[in-house]
Amino acid sequence: MKTYWGKLLGLGLGVGILVTLNAGAMTYYVNVSNTAPVSPYTNWLKAATNIQDAIDTATNSDLILVTNGLYNTGGRAVNGYTLTNRVAVTKPLTVQSVNGPAVTVIQGYQVPGTKTGNEAVRCVYMTNNATLIGFTLTNGASRDLFVGDVIHEQSAAGVWCESTNVVVSNCVIIANIAPARGGGIYLGTLNNCLIVSNQNSWSGGGGGGACGSLLNNCTLTGNNGSVGGAAYQCILNSCIISNNAGDYGGGAYSSKLTNCTIIGNSTHPGGNGGGVENSTLFNCMVVSNSASSGGGAYSGSFYDCLIIGNQATNGSGGGAMFSALTSCLIRSNVATNTPTSTGGGVYQGTVINCTIVSNTATSQGGVYGSLGGAYGSTISNCIIYYNKALNGTDNNYLSNSILNYCCTTPLSTNGTGNFINAPLFVNLLTNNYRLQSSSLCINAGNNSVVIGTNDLDGNPRIAGGTVDIGAYEYQNPTSILSYFWAQQYAFSINGTDDSADPDNDGMNNYQEWKAGTNPRITSSVLKLKSPTNSVAGTKVTWQSVSGVTYYLQRATNLAAQPPFTTYVSNLTGLAVSTSYTDTTATNATPYFYRVGVQ
Repeated sequence: MKTYWGKLLGLGLGVGILVTLNAGAMTYYVNVSNTAPVSPYTNWLKAATNIQDAIDTATNSDLILVTNGLYNTGGRAVNGYTLTNRVAVTKPLTVQSVNGPAVTVIQGYQVPGTKTGNEAVRCVYMTNNATLIGFTLTNGASRDLFVGDVIHEQSAAGVWCESTNVVVSNCVIIANIAPARGGGIYLGTLNNCLIVSNQNSWSGGGGGGACGSLLNNCTLTGNNGSVGGAAYQCILNSCIISNNAGDYGGGAYSSKLTNCTIIGNSTHPGGNGGGVENSTLFNCMVVSNSASSGGGAYSGSFYDCLIIGNQATNGSGGGAMFSALTSCLIRSNVATNTPTSTGGGVYQGTVINCTIVSNTATSQGGVYGSLGGAYGSTISNCIIYYNKALNGTDNNYLSNSILNYCCTTPLSTNGTGNFINAPLFVNLLTNNYRLQSSSLCINAGNNSVVIGTNDLDGNPRIAGGTVDIGAYEYQNPTSILSYFWAQQYAFSINGTDDSADPDNDGMNNYQEWKAGTNPRITSSVLKLKSPTNSVAGTKVTWQSVSGVTYYLQRATNLAAQPPFTTYVSNLTGLAVSTSYTDTTATNATPYFYRVGVQ
């Protein structure tokens, strides 16, 4: 333990900061070594020798100040339950150590052999609006009880909190065991805490480290639980989740994580989601996790995340499986342990504006993204390049996948806007996957599928009017044209050709690009043809391009402001021309139409 305390101090979990008392509040003192305690414990000479005596003497908003020592005697059950708590904070007051968790320990009791037998003692119970600062909470247990309130009796061996209104700061919650939820802590708001080597002992127990808690700037490591090795149904901000294990979600399950690092977590054999499962992540790093399937992540939503170096050990989805990924970098993930392992980077899901590179699988090294099965896939605005399949086929993606506006090879003919040109990263060898100024991925994406306002660097997601392909947006494009489109027609990407009209059809190059027409052919324009009337309505026809999506606007009074409103949208264009019948235009009212590109 002495070696471990040295590491804790290195993490900054040392002396706490004394709280500011409310006017009229009292301070009560606790010293386990005091030989002459005298109630009401209002100075160090008269200090109580156990924390509970001071709490019982205090009133709401008071401060209990505790000096160095091991507090491992006494206890109390609360609220009609029978499980003993070493310390029961039954009033909304503050309990704080003088010198921090390295030297101030509250110890519960684990029954020899079973650990969670009837004589088990939890470390701390806390009522609403109570605060705990600067303690180590260790060796606590809740118990295997199948009557009454099983959640209260079976959960939170370190700290039971009545709600997230309870605050636990600068604490170390270590080596506690609960059968059910929150081996370390249940509920509560935790600030700058270390949650280490706690566990659930039952299959189906949620959160080896924490359950239902709000955690800020905390480290959760070495915890073990069935559902969420470290955290279950938690909100985690700026936390480190490392080297935890669980049946499902080695790091976290059913949680929301922001600015977190999820590293080195794993699942027990046959489990899914080595890093996280069924969770939502923002600006997180998911690195070097492993699971049978979904090495990094399984069934979640990920925004602006790095998913790197994860492994599916006996299935598919080295990086992520059955997930929605937006503006993420997915690289160097692996799914190769079986002849049927697929999707080294991603196995099915919604993938938008992601860069998927250097992943490896038995087959479909980059993305397995078929539309079949329960989890249909959408792959848009993505770079899928330099991935490897050990069987030599479908290195980057499943051959029958539908890709739209993607940079990959070979060329995907299932979809639109795809091209095979190399993405031109700033430096592939140093893992800098931002775009060079001449990359054809610039301005080459589809704005209609964009989610969020920032790219992976936190810069504006759209610069130059049209989204780039990949996770990173080039911030200073010289042209507003798609660089890939401009190359197709031998136009410059320095902006000089943006407003040119080489075929003299009245549409400049920018307008031709947006309309999907050919800027070198005069007859290729976006143009309405004369409508036709019948008893079914008015049939509107326009010159169109296959794969382009159009909207139709209508007006009945050109003097109105604005005269036109959108009547119908999401009309998929056909080659040569597209028609739409307005079935409501069957009377003598004049109708005016215009068509646009979405």
